[in-house]
Order: sequence, then structure tokens, then C-alpha cells
Amino acid sequence: MARLAFPRFVLTLSVAATLLAASLSSGDEPQADPTQAARNKLVQQHLVERGIKDPRVLDAFRKVPRHLFLPPEGRRHAYDDESIPIGEGQTSTPPFDMAFMTETLQLKPTDKVYEVGTGSGYQASILAQLAKEVYSVEIHKPLGESAAKVIKELGYKNLHTRVGDGYEGWPEAAPFDAIIVTCAPTKVPQPLVDQLKEGGRIVIPIGSRYNQVVHLIVKKDGKLIDRQLRPTLFVPMTGRDQREAREAAKGKDKP
Repeated sequence: MARLAFPRFVLTLSVAATLLAASLSSGDEPQADPTQAARNKLVQQHLVERGIKDPRVLDAFRKVPRHLFLPPEGRRHAYDDESIPIGEGQTSTPPFDMAFMTETLQLKPTDKVYEVGTGSGYQASILAQLAKEVYSVEIHKPLGESAAKVIKELGYKNLHTRVGDGYEGWPEAAPFDAIIVTCAPTKVPQPLVDQLKEGGRIVIPIGSRYNQVVHLIVKKDGKLIDRQLRPTLFVPMTGRDQREAREAAKGKDKP
């Protein structure tokens, strides 16, 4: 369904109301963070009421300021459950989808996590609240540099980012307890399997442009146990995955 067009400076009613409520305390004194009420409402309305239960995941979404990771024109929708354009043909995933995939990983405070697709940096910052170390790679240089700047300003010391093809993993930081992929490859990248610890988990959307499913993959005794979870829609993985998909298609076309 298409959203009605409003001038860019107009807030959605839900966000405007929560921001107004958050700006007032006893004696009309402003709170330190006027977006906290909006984050609390996001968590209750779009995460808790839709089945997200892990208290650590919920607390992370209450804490991380999504609006700071978005371009100015997208900030009025920061605490709605929406996919928001961030440039380079990419989007910031709706918070529920992020929360669902994050909860599925079942992260422990001692875990080392790898993320494919830093994007805005918001998902990586959520992971940084839950794990010991997070390594995230973004293929689009402008996005990777922008995310790194916000992450540095927020002081997340356990979150490491770089620009590159996430398909290849981060070999010098491997092995990983958990891997999350925030773009959709046509298959599970083998380097990610190789860099996953025994007993480790991968949450990944797999499929074609408009036919994708989120998978939970567990590495057990050197083998992969694959479980399909729910339909989804992410931007396609580019780089090596896209090249290999094209080469495979050409091979099928040959007589």
C-alpha cells in the first residue's frame, strides 16, 4: 500500500505524539533524550506485541537511537516499523525483522559475531549490546564510512567495521559464534560456513529478488542443520554472490 505524501518536515502522528510526551516531565522540564518514549513505544507495539520475548534483545532496541543512523529525510519514521532508504539503493531493515533475526541467534555476552551488510550501522549496534565483539562488513563505501562515523560517535568500542565484500567473511577475526546476513544471497556463502565455530549459528535470508526465506543454520559435527523460518524480503547480496549466480545461469543456458 502506498503511503500518502506529506511534506518532509511533518512527523507521523504516532512519532510526533510520543516525542511530545517525552519532552515533558514534572514542571515542563525536558528529558535528556526526547526520543526515548518513541523507542519504548516501538518495542512494545512492534516487538513485544508481535512475539519478541528475549529481554536482552528488547532492552537493546530501547537503548540504541535508530534515528541517528538514518539520513535526515528518513528520521521522522525512525521509530515506525518501516524499511527506510539509506542511499546506494539500500535500506534500513524494519525493526521487527531485525529483532526476529537477532533473537533467533540466541546471543550470549561472550559471543563473537560477524555481520554481512553494515548498512546504516543500526543492526550492528544492536548486536554490540548483546555480544562481546561484533565484526561487520559493508560493500558500499559511502554507507560503510557513514556507519563507522556514527558508531564511533556513540562510543561502541566492541563494534568493528570495514568496507569490503561480506561474502568473504573476516578471516583474521574468525571463528565466529554467530553470523547474521542482512542481504539475500542465492545460497549460503562457503566462506561463512568455514568461519563458523562448531555449534555456531547463521541467520540468513536466501532466495531470488522476490522469493526469499529466513534460514537458521547450525553447524553440528561439521555438518549444517538448516531450518526455514519465515518468508522475508531483503535487498539482494551483490559482489561475489551475484557474479557466481550469473556464471551459474550461463552454465545452465549452454547446450
